[in-house]
Amino acid sequence: MPVSYSMQFLTTPQNPGQIFVMIEAPYNTFKLKSSSISCCLAGTILHQLIMHSLRDTKNVHKALIAAEYAGVEIKMAENFEKFVSNKTPEFLKMNPIGKIPVLETPDGAIFESNAIARYVAHGSSLFGSSKIEYGQIQQWIDFSTFEIDENLRGWFIPRLGYWNYIKSVEENCIAGLKRALDAVNIHLATHTFLVGDGVTLADIIMTCNLLLGYKLVMPKSFTSEYPHVERYFWTMVNLPNFSKIMGEVKQTEATIPLPSSNKLDVKSQPGLKKEAPKPTPEATEEDAPKPTTKNPLDLLPPSKMVLDDWKKLYSNTKTNFHEVAIKGFWDMFDAEGYSLWFCNYKYNDENIVPFVTMNKVGGFLQRMDLARKYAFGKMLIIGNEPPFKVKGLWLFRGKEIPKFVMDECYDMELYEWTKVDLSDEAQKERVNQMIEDQEPFEGEALLDAKCFK
Repeated sequence: MPVSYSMQFLTTPQNPGQIFVMIEAPYNTFKLKSSSISCCLAGTILHQLIMHSLRDTKNVHKALIAAEYAGVEIKMAENFEKFVSNKTPEFLKMNPIGKIPVLETPDGAIFESNAIARYVAHGSSLFGSSKIEYGQIQQWIDFSTFEIDENLRGWFIPRLGYWNYIKSVEENCIAGLKRALDAVNIHLATHTFLVGDGVTLADIIMTCNLLLGYKLVMPKSFTSEYPHVERYFWTMVNLPNFSKIMGEVKQTEATIPLPSSNKLDVKSQPGLKKEAPKPTPEATEEDAPKPTTKNPLDLLPPSKMVLDDWKKLYSNTKTNFHEVAIKGFWDMFDAEGYSLWFCNYKYNDENIVPFVTMNKVGGFLQRMDLARKYAFGKMLIIGNEPPFKVKGLWLFRGKEIPKFVMDECYDMELYEWTKVDLSDEAQKERVNQMIEDQEPFEGEALLDAKCFK
């Protein structure tokens, strides 16, 4: 593998006539001190980094822009072909599920775009100048991922034809996006950058996450309601290190329309078929459309339980919930056709910030959209003080958790899953409590409760 390195020619006050050659090592900091100078050289990466992906995608832009600021060289993999290169055995060794981007480093591979950007930015000023700035940078990275990016993807991906269009889901995504933009707008009213007095990794990731919104679904009539966000976005994309990677950014004149075959809510049109559009680099990053095949759950023997009937009963029961909805659930439940599962988040010690924890759960539910026809879920965020506990109850078609859910929704592996023992009355009562959002739950208050239906 080719090696790139950086060399500095230095002198010291004690020996002004002597020249030292300093070769910068990976992620180390060298300091020369005297009574008159202090020289600190940030480390650079000796070995070449290779990005396996298409270049012109916002998730690759995160790392490439960070590299411009950090002085790191990243080479794009040669002749990378979407749906081909990322299915090879060599690629799958770097990322077993075949998603892009992946950064190949001398010490191993890294996937997930935020993780890649963090690696590239390590040791640079992009992480701020203090512990509090570091924490706030991480805060805004999470916020832009779970509040901005998740909601924007839920808005534009169905309109590009890669996900089923469901009007109510789109409305929820737009409402969530507006709430997030309001928060960012208020913050930017008194700040030029998200954190501190210069560009940080938070600004890079926030701007990249906003990019497709401006290009696809947020015309001027929409973004003008958030003037400080507008000022911030256009300032960022026109900075030299941003524009070098992104090129010229043009705002859409109107929200992209639904594909002609997807003008109707496919959930309300069971017989409606839609033709898969051709993938585009921007739209398909980490969201490769899958060939249309018959879902194995549709081949199961008919069940006496009609999932939509339960969802309607749950949604429409406003009073006497226990007597009406809970009793109705058990009357409908078919243990031969459906199964119940408890889930517990494995990493509750990370759940320190309330809104980040709630957004984490919200993102999980959005990514479960692929199972909406076959599942119902309740997720509880528990506790008055951090760390908060995340626990859930899920009803799935079939006697096991559907394989396509385990394969396609990466959040599933973040939870421990336990099948409900229907012969245990205590477990059945726990099911009732979770459906009903009973508080206190297991002796603790509920911070939030979310429903997937």
